[in-house]
Amino acid sequence: MSMPDPGNADFEPEDRPLPSNLRRDQPLVPIDTVAARALMAVIAILTFLAALSAGAAVLAARASEQWRGAVANEMTIQIRPDSRRDIEGDIGRAVAMAQAIDGIESVRAVPRAESDKLLEPWLGAGLDLVELPVPRLIVLKLRAGAGPDLTAFGAALRREVPTAILDDHRLWVRRLSTMASTIILSGAAVVLLVLTAAALAVAFATRGAMAGSRDSVEVLHLVGADDAFIAREFQSRFVRLGLRGGAIGGAAAILVIGLLGFLSSRWRTAPEAEQLQAMFGAFEIGWSGYVAVILVAVVVAAISGLVSRVTVRHHLRVLAGGTA
Repeated sequence: MSMPDPGNADFEPEDRPLPSNLRRDQPLVPIDTVAARALMAVIAILTFLAALSAGAAVLAARASEQWRGAVANEMTIQIRPDSRRDIEGDIGRAVAMAQAIDGIESVRAVPRAESDKLLEPWLGAGLDLVELPVPRLIVLKLRAGAGPDLTAFGAALRREVPTAILDDHRLWVRRLSTMASTIILSGAAVVLLVLTAAALAVAFATRGAMAGSRDSVEVLHLVGADDAFIAREFQSRFVRLGLRGGAIGGAAAILVIGLLGFLSSRWRTAPEAEQLQAMFGAFEIGWSGYVAVILVAVVVAAISGLVSRVTVRHHLRVLAGGTA
């Protein structure tokens, strides 16, 4: 870049005024511009989506832990109705056999009325189910840390009560574990994709800011500023944008999660709420969930600063190569 000769009669200082962002009390990279506000809105939206995904993953993990804890400690015996057998007698024999097994803490035969009530969400209330072959259930609770011989017990139960089926819920535990792992991995993948989108948005915004501040960068180079100083200026501005956008998006996600938990607690008596509570527990993500949401917002701000710094250093190297 050639400097004008002050001795030249045609030279006037007004021909090259100082860039506005290098005047007194003016930042090198203004953040209160339309482009900066738009970028902050994009970061807030992406942070909101990433925080919701992280909260959903934590919620699924907590619900899965509750499911597996409840299912793994229980077994059920189904007694199918048979017109040739006395079902009440079969229930009594099955209960007596289960009570004699070591490792079983309690045995409870579910009454017929309670079994019929379990079918109401699918068949409706007020139906006469006497003619339907509804199986009778016996619930077995296992003692903590016990390992009864279920294979031998199941074989003996089938010999004594041919219409009985022992369900130890191991298949359900495996399915619940697989489903929970899939939800958690999907949530983590969504978070990574959203963070990648935020990094790309910051990179494009940084290149735009560099293009708009090219004259200022050249003047800074002339007065002795190095690339590290210029990169720090851009980095600090984009970190502030990332912190603002991340705080807005994270706060909105926490508000939505808290609102859903409040509505779930208010509608707890409704049948739909009972089904949701059975699936998601109390719809609470706990402290670990809120920490995950806050961590996402902090990571977005860190990515904004890091990506802007890398982009600025790369752009400055390209400019230096083109000038050379």
